[in-house]
Amino acid sequence: MAIFMKASLPGMTTDQYDALDAELRSLPGDTFAGCLSHVCVTTDAGIEVYDLWESREAMDRFGAVMMPVAEKQGLPASGERPAVCEVHRYWVPGS
Repeated sequence: MAIFMKASLPGMTTDQYDALDAELRSLPGDTFAGCLSHVCVTTDAGIEVYDLWESREAMDRFGAVMMPVAEKQGLPASGERPAVCEVHRYWVPGS
């Protein structure tokens, strides 16, 4: 079942986000396998990330890869778990 995830990352800058994204994209294999959509927005507090994943397992696999990279880069920890909910339906315009 598809899931929607929202993560608030206070204190994170766009430069830090871009560095994390670049390192994740440089890893071997398909680091983002199962991610159907990804949006990153800036807020007054930092960054918010919105993802649509094909399953919770796909999101968890990504998290297991992403978290050590984020920690290695010294990124600020939010202390707040991402909000995750099951998706009733989604569609992609033009498909």
